[in-house]
Amino acid sequence: MPKMTGAQVMAEMLKGYGVTHTFLVPAVLRRSMAEMEERTNIARIQTHGEKSAAYMADGYARAGKKPGVCMAQVIGALNLAAGLRDAYLAKAPVLAFTGGRVPETKFRKVYQEVDDVPAFEPVTKFNATVDDASRFPDMLRQAFRTAMSGCPGPVHLQFAGNEGQLDIEEAEMEVIIEEDFKELPPYRPEPEPARVKKAVELLEKAERPVIVSGGGVRSSCASRELIALAEKLNIPVATSLNGKDNIPGNHPLSVGVVGTYSRKSANRVVNAADLVFFVGTETGGMTTHFWAVPPIGTPAIQLDIEPEALARNYPLQVAVLGDARVSLQKMVDAASGDSAASRAGWVERAQAFVQGWRDEFTGYLESDAAPMRPERICQELTDSLPSDCVVLADTGHSGMWMGGMYDLSHPDQSYMRSAGHLGWAFSAGLGAKCAVPDRPVLTFNGDSGFWYHLSEIETAVRWKINAVTLVNNNASGNQSKRGFDRAYGGQQTEQAYELWVLNEVNFAEIAESMGALGIRVEKPGELRSALDQAFSANRPVVIDCVSDIEAMAPLAVTE
Repeated sequence: MPKMTGAQVMAEMLKGYGVTHTFLVPAVLRRSMAEMEERTNIARIQTHGEKSAAYMADGYARAGKKPGVCMAQVIGALNLAAGLRDAYLAKAPVLAFTGGRVPETKFRKVYQEVDDVPAFEPVTKFNATVDDASRFPDMLRQAFRTAMSGCPGPVHLQFAGNEGQLDIEEAEMEVIIEEDFKELPPYRPEPEPARVKKAVELLEKAERPVIVSGGGVRSSCASRELIALAEKLNIPVATSLNGKDNIPGNHPLSVGVVGTYSRKSANRVVNAADLVFFVGTETGGMTTHFWAVPPIGTPAIQLDIEPEALARNYPLQVAVLGDARVSLQKMVDAASGDSAASRAGWVERAQAFVQGWRDEFTGYLESDAAPMRPERICQELTDSLPSDCVVLADTGHSGMWMGGMYDLSHPDQSYMRSAGHLGWAFSAGLGAKCAVPDRPVLTFNGDSGFWYHLSEIETAVRWKINAVTLVNNNASGNQSKRGFDRAYGGQQTEQAYELWVLNEVNFAEIAESMGALGIRVEKPGELRSALDQAFSANRPVVIDCVSDIEAMAPLAVTE
């Protein structure tokens, strides 16, 4: 077995697992950085903050369905852990590497000493220290294996030394790459045939079944099988936010996103159903609007790759444990489809809910008002984005607007959303563009979220990361308006507005000053040409859309 340094092993293994970019705040694993330069073509993207590095790795992992890597020295480790929270909630395979304490100086108040390993415990599937150079190969393999297996998620390895200087040490080591863990999913466990048969029988017998499709379908690359089952049995499909791109919004069985950040039609269809088939979703509070859509007790079936997810929130008539793609295909094969015609009236009713939603919001979706209505911005994106575009949305009002008002129009379009952290989308969009450089990438942000990591415009320019960033700029964090209305008894004071209203800023000018292309859009009719210009610019672009501060995203319905 040859003698190698930890840095050499690190460079060779990242290369072997197909990593093309790492996202980091220096200085960490310095010798590994040098070995990457000498041995690989891996881009080492220096960001302006550890959370941003984690978000970029998250976007990279979700867009590319492959491992994303972020790094920080010991003093930035806690910030990196905070950034992993979104990847953990959204089930993204992110590997986080940090520097750490060494035995010689523990408990002596060495500069920057904090035991940060516990901070990673709640946001990772695997959290470990590497204190001996000989452990580089097996611990890295374990990190990739854990991040990618089953329900994906982040892992953390802390390397000894405040900058991970353990990587300069030598040991007898062999670089072994486990090819299964380069792309999602590595394994496709098959379900029990009896459970598949029972699930299909229940769906065939149901008069008003609905499918609720989640992020597990996306991770499994199972959207075709999902749609095939829905079409064979003539069953409407609602999605979680994480599963929004599992079925195009213009498909005749699509009813929209269900839950809290939702479309009214989806909630109404799910609550009118006599059987709900949850596929690849944890049935969490956002997807079910805190277990009111559908109410607990509604007859349900659930398919998931993680056994502990099954029946967590809803008692089940049958639980199916397995990979979504394999399991759905087996259900397609097992279904006769003879019952499909009997559900024509149910599908017609579901589509009437969809049309009712559209009729209610057509005035906003087609509004020519200035400042712009966010609904009109979303409609322009529905109509104008490239057929293979990757779309990312921030949380808060951005997530509500895009979850409810934006439709994917093509099966090759992709959609990802923040799992709850304002400011995620811009940085994640840069990471997504690194993962799929040949596809157009657009992020939808509010100005309040965009402020979080505004400095990464410079990163995008420096590394020529040509993503398009659209800012819904209403000079506020106006999702908070309703809450402050309640807090102040219905009428806010002038001082109350200080808590959510911001200065008016031209983000296009800021982008230009950093070397990106900035485009200011003040009227709805200008947006389509701005999008055309942005996607043909071959440089980072910020589109600043001036929108109405009074526009409030619709709240979820439960009736």
